[in-house]
Amino acid sequence: MTEEERSTRASADYVEFWSAGVAVKGEFHCSECGYGVTIHRALPICPMCGGQSWEQTSWHPFSRSGGVPLRLL
Repeated sequence: MTEEERSTRASADYVEFWSAGVAVKGEFHCSECGYGVTIHRALPICPMCGGQSWEQTSWHPFSRSGGVPLRLL
């Protein structure tokens, strides 16, 4: 593997974490328990486990996490 391939692979595997209290917009999951929030303000302390570290997830406006299809009535 060349140095360039290693550098590209390392940056693709990088996950940025956000601290509670930082003003954000988007969908985030607690890095400790996985609890998810969609937010447009300061990140809270996780209400489930008290964690203070969040990671941003890709935003998918018409899908649900886990690939579970939406049921139409």
